Amino acid sequence: MKVVPVIIRCLGLVDWNDIYIKMNHFTNIRNQFSLDEIWFVEHYPIFTQGYVESNIQIKNINMIPLMKSNRGGKITYHGPGQQIIYFLLNLIRLKITVKKLLCIMENIILSTLYDFSILGVNNDKYPGIYVNNQKICSLGLKIKNNYCFHGLALNVNMNLNPFKYIQPCGNNIIMTQMSNIKKDILFYNVRDILVQKCLFFFNLKNFLYS
Repeated sequence: MKVVPVIIRCLGLVDWNDIYIKMNHFTNIRNQFSLDEIWFVEHYPIFTQGYVESNIQIKNINMIPLMKSNRGGKITYHGPGQQIIYFLLNLIRLKITVKKLLCIMENIILSTLYDFSILGVNNDKYPGIYVNNQKICSLGLKIKNNYCFHGLALNVNMNLNPFKYIQPCGNNIIMTQMSNIKKDILFYNVRDILVQKCLFFFNLKNFLYS
Protein backbone atom coordinates (compact mmCIF):
# COMPACT_ATOMS: atom_id res chain seq x y z
CA MET A 1 0.00 0.00 0.00
CA LYS A 2 1.41 3.38 -1.03
CA VAL A 3 2.12 5.78 1.84
CA VAL A 4 0.79 9.24 1.00
CA PRO A 5 3.38 11.92 1.83
CA VAL A 6 2.75 14.85 4.14
CA ILE A 7 4.19 18.27 3.32
CA ILE A 8 6.04 20.04 6.15
CA ARG A 9 6.29 23.80 5.56
CA CYS A 10 8.42 26.15 7.68
CA LEU A 11 7.06 29.55 6.67
CA GLY A 12 8.77 31.83 9.18
CA LEU A 13 7.30 35.13 10.41
CA VAL A 14 4.12 35.84 8.44
CA ASP A 15 0.95 37.92 8.61
CA TRP A 16 -1.86 36.10 10.43
CA ASN A 17 -4.60 37.16 8.03
CA ASP A 18 -2.65 35.98 4.99
CA ILE A 19 -2.19 32.54 6.54
CA TYR A 20 -5.80 32.46 7.73
CA ILE A 21 -7.06 33.07 4.19
CA LYS A 22 -4.70 30.49 2.69
CA MET A 23 -5.56 27.89 5.34
CA ASN A 24 -9.30 28.27 4.78
CA HIS A 25 -8.88 28.22 1.00
CA PHE A 26 -6.72 25.09 1.23
CA THR A 27 -9.38 23.33 3.30
CA ASN A 28 -12.31 24.49 1.16
CA ILE A 29 -10.87 23.19 -2.12
CA ARG A 30 -9.15 20.02 -0.95
CA ASN A 31 -10.43 16.53 -1.68
CA GLN A 32 -9.58 12.94 -0.75
CA PHE A 33 -6.49 13.04 -2.97
CA SER A 34 -5.03 16.28 -1.58
CA LEU A 35 -1.82 15.89 0.39
CA ASP A 36 -1.90 16.77 4.07
CA GLU A 37 0.26 19.67 5.21
CA ILE A 38 1.72 20.89 8.51
CA TRP A 39 2.71 24.56 8.66
CA PHE A 40 5.22 25.99 11.14
CA VAL A 41 4.85 29.77 11.47
CA GLU A 42 5.27 32.80 13.69
CA HIS A 43 2.91 35.76 13.49
CA TYR A 44 3.28 39.49 13.86
CA PRO A 45 1.52 40.75 17.02
CA ILE A 46 -2.21 40.05 16.85
CA PHE A 47 -5.14 39.01 19.02
CA THR A 48 -7.52 36.41 17.61
CA GLN A 49 -10.89 35.35 18.98
CA GLY A 50 -12.39 31.93 18.44
CA TYR A 51 -16.08 31.41 17.81
CA VAL A 52 -16.70 30.98 21.56
CA GLU A 53 -16.14 34.75 21.92
CA SER A 54 -17.33 35.95 18.52
CA ASN A 55 -19.42 38.72 20.16
CA ILE A 56 -16.39 41.00 20.70
CA GLN A 57 -16.75 43.94 18.31
CA ILE A 58 -13.63 46.07 18.89
CA LYS A 59 -10.91 46.25 16.23
CA ASN A 60 -7.80 46.43 18.41
CA ILE A 61 -6.52 46.15 21.98
CA ASN A 62 -3.73 48.53 23.03
CA MET A 63 -3.00 49.21 19.34
CA ILE A 64 -2.67 45.49 18.54
CA PRO A 65 -5.19 44.26 15.92
CA LEU A 66 -8.00 41.93 16.99
CA MET A 67 -9.28 39.52 14.33
CA LYS A 68 -12.09 36.99 14.31
CA SER A 69 -11.19 33.36 13.65
CA ASN A 70 -13.27 30.25 12.95
CA ARG A 71 -11.17 28.10 15.28
CA GLY A 72 -12.45 26.77 18.57
CA GLY A 73 -11.62 28.48 21.84
CA LYS A 74 -11.65 32.04 23.14
CA ILE A 75 -9.39 35.05 22.69
CA THR A 76 -5.61 34.65 22.57
CA TYR A 77 -2.48 36.48 21.47
CA HIS A 78 0.11 35.60 18.84
CA GLY A 79 3.49 37.26 18.40
CA PRO A 80 7.09 36.67 17.34
CA GLY A 81 8.82 34.02 19.42
CA GLN A 82 5.69 31.87 19.62
CA GLN A 83 5.84 28.68 17.54
CA ILE A 84 2.52 28.03 15.87
CA ILE A 85 1.77 24.74 14.14
CA TYR A 86 -1.18 24.50 11.78
CA PHE A 87 -2.35 20.96 11.05
CA LEU A 88 -4.14 20.62 7.70
CA LEU A 89 -4.99 16.95 7.84
CA ASN A 90 -7.41 14.38 6.45
CA LEU A 91 -8.58 12.62 9.60
CA ILE A 92 -10.15 9.72 7.72
CA ARG A 93 -6.96 8.96 5.82
CA LEU A 94 -4.94 9.14 9.03
CA LYS A 95 -7.59 7.00 10.77
CA ILE A 96 -7.75 9.23 13.82
CA THR A 97 -10.63 10.82 15.71
CA VAL A 98 -10.71 14.42 16.88
CA LYS A 99 -10.07 13.20 20.43
CA LYS A 100 -7.04 11.25 19.22
CA LEU A 101 -5.81 14.28 17.27
CA LEU A 102 -5.93 16.44 20.40
CA CYS A 103 -4.07 13.74 22.32
CA ILE A 104 -1.36 13.63 19.65
CA MET A 105 -1.02 17.43 19.71
CA GLU A 106 -0.63 17.38 23.48
CA ASN A 107 1.96 14.60 23.31
CA ILE A 108 3.97 16.52 20.71
CA ILE A 109 4.26 19.44 23.12
CA LEU A 110 4.78 17.38 26.28
CA SER A 111 7.56 15.38 24.64
CA THR A 112 9.22 18.50 23.24
CA LEU A 113 9.17 20.19 26.63
CA TYR A 114 10.60 17.04 28.21
CA ASP A 115 13.54 17.19 25.80
CA PHE A 116 14.34 20.59 27.31
CA SER A 117 13.91 19.23 30.87
CA ILE A 118 10.59 21.04 31.27
CA LEU A 119 7.75 19.09 32.87
CA GLY A 120 4.43 19.95 31.25
CA VAL A 121 0.97 18.60 32.05
CA ASN A 122 -2.43 18.76 30.40
CA ASN A 123 -5.58 19.95 32.13
CA ASP A 124 -8.99 18.31 31.77
CA LYS A 125 -10.77 21.55 32.68
CA TYR A 126 -8.77 23.97 30.54
CA PRO A 127 -7.39 22.71 27.20
CA GLY A 128 -3.70 23.22 26.58
CA ILE A 129 -0.40 22.41 28.23
CA TYR A 130 0.70 23.85 31.56
CA VAL A 131 3.94 24.18 33.50
CA ASN A 132 3.74 24.98 37.21
CA ASN A 133 0.04 25.84 36.79
CA GLN A 134 0.83 28.38 34.07
CA LYS A 135 -0.18 27.92 30.45
CA ILE A 136 2.63 27.42 27.95
CA CYS A 137 0.71 26.07 24.94
CA SER A 138 -2.77 26.78 23.56
CA LEU A 139 -4.84 24.51 21.31
CA GLY A 140 -7.57 25.48 18.87
CA LEU A 141 -9.00 23.48 15.97
CA LYS A 142 -11.67 23.57 13.30
CA ILE A 143 -13.04 20.41 11.65
CA LYS A 144 -14.78 20.59 8.28
CA ASN A 145 -15.83 17.50 6.31
CA ASN A 146 -13.33 15.42 8.32
CA TYR A 147 -10.50 17.82 7.45
CA CYS A 148 -8.88 19.65 10.35
CA PHE A 149 -7.14 23.01 10.32
CA HIS A 150 -5.73 25.51 12.82
CA GLY A 151 -3.64 23.88 15.57
CA LEU A 152 -1.46 24.93 18.50
CA ALA A 153 0.69 27.79 19.74
CA LEU A 154 3.74 27.12 21.94
CA ASN A 155 5.25 30.07 23.81
CA VAL A 156 9.00 29.78 23.28
CA ASN A 157 10.69 33.16 23.72
CA MET A 158 8.25 36.01 23.22
CA ASN A 159 6.85 39.18 24.77
CA LEU A 160 4.13 37.92 27.11
CA ASN A 161 2.87 41.38 28.13
CA PRO A 162 -0.04 41.48 25.62
CA PHE A 163 -1.58 38.47 27.37
CA LYS A 164 -2.17 40.82 30.34
CA TYR A 165 -4.66 42.82 28.24
CA ILE A 166 -7.01 39.84 27.85
CA GLN A 167 -8.26 36.76 29.65
CA PRO A 168 -6.40 34.22 27.53
CA CYS A 169 -8.55 31.15 26.87
CA GLY A 170 -10.52 31.73 30.07
CA ASN A 171 -10.40 33.35 33.50
CA ASN A 172 -7.45 33.38 35.89
CA ILE A 173 -4.99 31.79 33.48
CA ILE A 174 -1.39 33.00 33.67
CA MET A 175 0.82 32.50 30.63
CA THR A 176 4.44 31.38 30.66
CA GLN A 177 7.06 30.40 28.09
CA MET A 178 10.00 28.06 27.68
CA SER A 179 12.60 30.83 28.08
CA ASN A 180 11.18 31.72 31.50
CA ILE A 181 11.98 28.21 32.68
CA LYS A 182 15.14 27.40 30.73
CA LYS A 183 17.56 30.10 29.67
CA ASP A 184 19.35 30.09 26.31
CA ILE A 185 16.39 28.56 24.50
CA LEU A 186 16.95 28.84 20.74
CA PHE A 187 13.77 29.13 18.70
CA TYR A 188 15.01 27.15 15.72
CA ASN A 189 16.10 24.29 18.00
CA VAL A 190 12.59 24.07 19.41
CA ARG A 191 11.08 24.18 15.91
CA ASP A 192 13.35 21.41 14.64
CA ILE A 193 12.45 19.16 17.56
CA LEU A 194 8.75 19.89 17.05
CA VAL A 195 9.04 18.80 13.42
CA GLN A 196 10.53 15.48 14.52
CA LYS A 197 7.85 15.02 17.18
CA CYS A 198 5.12 15.60 14.59
CA LEU A 199 6.62 12.94 12.35
CA PHE A 200 6.89 10.51 15.27
CA PHE A 201 3.50 10.95 16.93
CA PHE A 202 1.58 11.01 13.65
CA ASN A 203 3.68 8.05 12.48
CA LEU A 204 4.56 9.83 9.24
CA LYS A 205 6.92 7.64 7.21
CA ASN A 206 6.82 9.71 4.04
CA PHE A 207 7.10 13.49 4.08
CA LEU A 208 8.22 16.40 1.93
CA TYR A 209 10.05 19.29 3.60
CA SER A 210 9.47 22.77 2.24
